[in-house]
Amino acid sequence: MQSAAFQKLQHYLNSQIIGQESLVKQVLVALLADGHILVEGPPGLAKTRAIKSLADCIESSFHRIQFTPDLLPADLTGTDIFRPETGEFKFQPGPIFHSLLLADEINRAPAKVQAAMLEAMAEKQVTAGRKTYALPKLFLVMATQNPIEQEGTYPLPEAQLDRFLLQLNVDYPDADSELSILRLNRGEAQGINATQPDKLSQEDIFKARQAVLNIHMAEPIEQYIVRLVMATRHPKQYDEKLAQWIEMGVSPRATIALDRCARAHAWLNGRDFVSPEDVQTMAFPVLRHRLLLTYQAQAEGVHPNQIINQILSLVGSA
Repeated sequence: MQSAAFQKLQHYLNSQIIGQESLVKQVLVALLADGHILVEGPPGLAKTRAIKSLADCIESSFHRIQFTPDLLPADLTGTDIFRPETGEFKFQPGPIFHSLLLADEINRAPAKVQAAMLEAMAEKQVTAGRKTYALPKLFLVMATQNPIEQEGTYPLPEAQLDRFLLQLNVDYPDADSELSILRLNRGEAQGINATQPDKLSQEDIFKARQAVLNIHMAEPIEQYIVRLVMATRHPKQYDEKLAQWIEMGVSPRATIALDRCARAHAWLNGRDFVSPEDVQTMAFPVLRHRLLLTYQAQAEGVHPNQIINQILSLVGSA
């Protein structure tokens, strides 16, 4: 069942990132499912604040990297530095050797930097020169993209998008939340801050991950996940229009991600079993960035969420 420590953490994060309850929950799902997050939304919607607030509540190191077109792989991974006193080269670790990493505007970095990120996210290791260095056991990347300004950007290739466990779309808060944000900001300026819960140790997180893996998932739910994935690969079997929209379906990595995230979602909701609703809720952030749309779908302005909704309506959960 849900840990009291994670309940307190979720409540605290919701008090700091107002009007973005879904973002908070999905960030915790990614933490529990041991995956990385791609967050897309206009500037100023607390994307950076979310990961920073999470980092403040965990006994771990945090670093923010502003991705720019002139960034080099060594600026991220580190490099060998010559030490005259010893006459030898010594590896100087880069900012990627932190447990929680905020990759701000990741699509502004060139392909070589994105490739360096790909190895780190996939293998939890970094290669510099002839040596390979392991990253921390707890390693979570939260990358952001701004969907409005695309000038001077390098779109992430499908292989790298597939490495992200979740893609989260952040929208503007409603009027009530906006008023609460205004008051929260004024209070912080006056030195009034919410009481931060006790920090989670990394051991607490690893134990919670094991508890998530032990959540019961019935065989019909497993089959439901597989049917959803197969619908993206063979859409013509379900709907002719769907086949006109999907160029390529999702990979087996999506199947694994949907399983892990549905379990984490159920655990956060205080249940010891996975329901079809858990799978349906997590299908959107797990699948939307992995679907490759046809030119016809793009021309018609079809959003991946629309396709996933169609798949969920066509594929029965029973």
